[in-house]
Amino acid sequence: MKNMAEIDALVKLLDDPDEEVFLHVQDKLLEYGDQVITYLENVWEKSLDTLLQERIENIVHTIQFNNVKQDLNLWYQSGAFDLLQGALIINRYQFPDLDEQHVINQIEGIKREIWVGLQYEMSSIEKIKLINHVFYNQYGFSGNTKNHHDPQNSYLNQVLESKKGNQISLAIIYSTLAQKLDIPVYGVNLPQHFILGYIDESNADKEHGVLFYINAFNKGAIFGKHDVDQFLRQLNLDPQPGFYSPCSNAEIVRRIIRNLISAYENLGAIDKAAELKELQDILSDTTV
Repeated sequence: MKNMAEIDALVKLLDDPDEEVFLHVQDKLLEYGDQVITYLENVWEKSLDTLLQERIENIVHTIQFNNVKQDLNLWYQSGAFDLLQGALIINRYQFPDLDEQHVINQIEGIKREIWVGLQYEMSSIEKIKLINHVFYNQYGFSGNTKNHHDPQNSYLNQVLESKKGNQISLAIIYSTLAQKLDIPVYGVNLPQHFILGYIDESNADKEHGVLFYINAFNKGAIFGKHDVDQFLRQLNLDPQPGFYSPCSNAEIVRRIIRNLISAYENLGAIDKAAELKELQDILSDTTV
């Protein structure tokens, strides 16, 4: 590592009681970014000084959080084309050492199981029933109704391990599986609920471009526009095109962040909620 002597000297000053000295040291270490994390973690393991350990934890977290902000900004500014990538960036907020390839491999494994049963002449409904069978019956995914507000429901790696998630995490995995198999299923940003729409590619004139809707939280239940109408009436909301049509990937990731902010506020984790609001600001777009 370059400038090892300087890093070593800086770390020796990390427990300095003079706040001004510490802040200067902290700023210098933050400038090094990722390359000092392993070194700092080794110092943390060997130290019995709780103040030093706490300062190291804060510096490492700040570096990792800065990485998440930079990656999210790059994803957004580049067009937010890959929904799975956007969700994984948010995943790294809580799990900075996340093995993203492992998550991708798990999804690929489920995709292969669906692909084996796919037949060319299947109707759109039959394709969805096949996805439902593999996803809910074979793999055992379900909505987490008992602990719905747990932030873990929003992190894909946790959902893939526990097989339980909220509306949006299950919908992201479901739509990713479908799109990998060229089945046109996309997220629809319904108020107080997140659903999926099967896009009618053969009939672009069809209202909202959706053939039917899918509830990923409820074992892939299929329903129609009139059910969305009824749901909106129950909420006393006027129907708007955005409640029926597929939404952007950026909107979906924004909704993940909103769910996490709410979850952490409920837990009293105010610092986490504040950091997530910083991520939310990166995706703020007045045109959406």
